[in-house]
Amino acid sequence: MVRLGTGIGWRPEIADAVERMPGIDWVEAVAENVCPGHLPDSLRRLRERGVTVVPHGVSLGLGDAERPDPARLTALAERAEALGSPLVTEHLAFVRAGGPLTASPRLEAGHLLPVPRTRDALDVLCENVRIAQAALPVPLAVENIAALVAWPGEEMTEGQFLYELADRTGVRLLIDVANLHTNHVNRGEDPARALAELPLEAIAYVHVAGGFERDGVWHDSHAHPVPRPVLDILTDLASRVSPPGVLLERDDDFPEPADLEKELAGIRDAVETGEALSLGMRTASRTGARAATREPSAPAVLLATAGAAVAPAAVAPAAARAASAAPAALAARVDPRPEPAPLAEAARLRLGLAQAALLSALVAGTPVPEGFDRVRLGVQARALAAKRADVVAKVAPELPLILGSGYRAAFLAYAQGRPMRGGYRQDALDFAEEMLLSGRSAPGRPRRELRRWWLDRSGPAPRRTSRLGRVGRALIRH
Repeated sequence: MVRLGTGIGWRPEIADAVERMPGIDWVEAVAENVCPGHLPDSLRRLRERGVTVVPHGVSLGLGDAERPDPARLTALAERAEALGSPLVTEHLAFVRAGGPLTASPRLEAGHLLPVPRTRDALDVLCENVRIAQAALPVPLAVENIAALVAWPGEEMTEGQFLYELADRTGVRLLIDVANLHTNHVNRGEDPARALAELPLEAIAYVHVAGGFERDGVWHDSHAHPVPRPVLDILTDLASRVSPPGVLLERDDDFPEPADLEKELAGIRDAVETGEALSLGMRTASRTGARAATREPSAPAVLLATAGAAVAPAAVAPAAARAASAAPAALAARVDPRPEPAPLAEAARLRLGLAQAALLSALVAGTPVPEGFDRVRLGVQARALAAKRADVVAKVAPELPLILGSGYRAAFLAYAQGRPMRGGYRQDALDFAEEMLLSGRSAPGRPRRELRRWWLDRSGPAPRRTSRLGRVGRALIRH
């Protein structure tokens, strides 16, 4: 197990500040934002100083009904090798649905969506994880995600689902305590129960992040300070196991470096408090055991006088003995079961149909599948559209400049019933094309600049000739 220490999510916006922060043992970089052949100078300097860099994937889709894309796995492996990373991480989520498996249009979520905690989904996920493990040069750890919605008919709790996944595949776990808090608020799930059910010896490291609550819904924004309830869950975790690493995530609305350092100090304090609690409980247990040895309890005396050779520990509750021995037993156990047979395609098809129906309701305006909370799905749909608008503004910052204050409203209107079809950069092109074709862009200079931007990035490739012609004719008409 790699001991990572205290870290922070590396982002270009805070790269300089991260380099100067004291006590940073490691950083995590979004894998899709790193080019192996052209590493950012900041990451290169951190590596030269001996700071560990872990690539964190967000688009592999291990929870998709289809098998992982070999090209995406190759890209993740290349980043791990380029960064000299001891492990790579991804999410237990689905990010796309439809396509050949379900004979329906392929849909992109542009976000991490929850996998149903069912036997079908677990079987699919286990096979997908094994495929990823075989393709990666270093160990894989997978992260629990935050959810606004719950699947109907789930068969396991989050802790049980993660336990079985780790038990069947040997995959390590990246536990996000902020996501446990999110699911507590949004789905009524008890974080303490989830921690109690986890295979704690499988934890690779821990994520900590902030969010906000609105109308009874917790939004895992990664753009707000870490709240006390999240730190309390971190303390609970640290009282159960010493986490190999803890990392602060911040993706937007970055505060001053001093504020980030204060948050890191709060995280260290929460871990130290949990470890002190653990030490106190172990000390109390040993003291109690010594006292029991000096002054045998009445049951022990009766057993001894009856001729039974029973040590004091033998009369301790069986559940307590099993709990204390569980981590070591799990770590040493060799699963006697044979390698599972290839997964029946029927399970993938059932999961694929369910995921396609849900994602279509969220991004294409189709009817809500039976059993889902319509209000919560509406909240999730608006959140997905808002995220699309925000990310497109980042990958194509010229669009908000060209369209001005009307950008966001125009994009949200475009996103209604217009699912993503190829990632955020393609989404930016499709949005600009729609603005030009519909005549909704402002006339005069904004329209000319938007046309120039679209033409520069669309290019005269043969497959786009007809679209270029359509846009050209539309510009003439308008």
